[in-house]
Amino acid sequence: MAAPVLHLAVDLGAGSGRAVIGGVSGSALSLRETHRFHYAPRRVAGHLRWDFAGLLEGLRTGIRRGWSAAAELGGRLETVGVDSWAIDYGLLDGEGELLEDPICYRDDRTDGVMDEVCALLGRAEIFGRTGIQFLPFNTIYQLVAQAREGWPERASRLLMIPDLCHHALCGSLAGERTNASTTQLLRAADGRWDETLFARLGLPLALMPEVVAAGTELGRLSAEHQAGLGVGALRVVAPATHDTASAVAGTPLEPGWAYISSGTWSLVGVERESALINEAVARANFTNETGAFGTVRFLRNVMGLWILEACAREWEAGGRAQDLPELLARVEAFSGSAGLVFPDHPRFFNPASMTAELRASLVETGQPAVDDPVSLTKVILDSLALRYASVLTTIEELTGRTVPGIHIVGGGSLNSYLNQATADAAGRPVLAGPVEATAAGNLLVQAIAGGEVGSLADGRRLLAQSVRPRRFAPRRPESWAEAARRYREIEQRCAA
Repeated sequence: MAAPVLHLAVDLGAGSGRAVIGGVSGSALSLRETHRFHYAPRRVAGHLRWDFAGLLEGLRTGIRRGWSAAAELGGRLETVGVDSWAIDYGLLDGEGELLEDPICYRDDRTDGVMDEVCALLGRAEIFGRTGIQFLPFNTIYQLVAQAREGWPERASRLLMIPDLCHHALCGSLAGERTNASTTQLLRAADGRWDETLFARLGLPLALMPEVVAAGTELGRLSAEHQAGLGVGALRVVAPATHDTASAVAGTPLEPGWAYISSGTWSLVGVERESALINEAVARANFTNETGAFGTVRFLRNVMGLWILEACAREWEAGGRAQDLPELLARVEAFSGSAGLVFPDHPRFFNPASMTAELRASLVETGQPAVDDPVSLTKVILDSLALRYASVLTTIEELTGRTVPGIHIVGGGSLNSYLNQATADAAGRPVLAGPVEATAAGNLLVQAIAGGEVGSLADGRRLLAQSVRPRRFAPRRPESWAEAARRYREIEQRCAA
């Protein structure tokens, strides 16, 4: 009997990475995490930069451990693919060497750039060409900021973070489409770089890579890596390299349901067959990001659990470190409301003190300035749930379709309080899990490319038989209706 074929998904989040091996086993998809590693941006040469060498070391270790784990399971590791967060990029010279560590999207170099670009080109033209929402750190604005500082004279190719990783593994210089679409520089009409935008902004189109589809084989793991890691000639396959695209691919969505990829960011949307580009969508600042295999992710970014993560770091630094399960249990037992904020306010993007910004927002909207971790956590989670509900209402208005339920995946799907609050606030059932939807989607694309799975629909059926999502039914409609009324007032005031 031939050894089962296995694949390795490396999923890079904005702070930690994980390596997961998996493959088709009978009528299910098996997954096993083999390595987890951490990294963080650091201030170097005046900018907040990613330690790319450290990230690559985590990637290399993940490959080595994945190879060993596959052997232990009696399997044959055949392919590897990397997904990551969007937006950020690195520059290579003509020899394929990284010129400098990539700058993090939370760096302040893009402050004010989006408004200047929109004044020059007009929001309607940019959105009409790309279908992508306006975020101040989008790659288009990073490139304008880069041009003002000056391009490194030896810059020869620009690659997004997962494409940089694939280049390091096999020498590929291609750019995968799902991540390329998030740059706000790709034409929605044909999925190609928009020459007009590059010309109008004076950006060097020659730096941009050839755009390839998810599932494209990029090459073989280099001989140097094979020897150094003690592994075979793995095929490097581009998954849906934007982590949200992989997460959506790895969600066993029921027909018509919305998804929330819940983590540092929360991506709230629905899957479509085509982009939806019109004035109403532009006003609502929704986006049409490319998904795997011809799908479109019609969604909106919500600030997500970043707000709670920032508070947790602050509490720990101040000697008040919190045990998350215990904290959430105390939030669950909290009676009544602790207050509400508009989580997508720019003030929460990267403040010096997240707790101070939360208190200030509460005071400015006529609410008590709570300070203890339990109350602030309840403020954050209730506000996120109500924001999700607000976005879902907008999705229904823009698409003209009813959303019968919500499927939450990613690390945030473990947060039972937030899952229940989302069901309550939205008045719809919530399914939560799988946690590793991104890795599952990454693996599915590799398995489809390898011929073990016939299609994305087939892969999702496998997933549905492999995982048992937890179900949360809506409850307490009266109390949440009042909370929604108060939240709408705050959102309208803060978003004005």
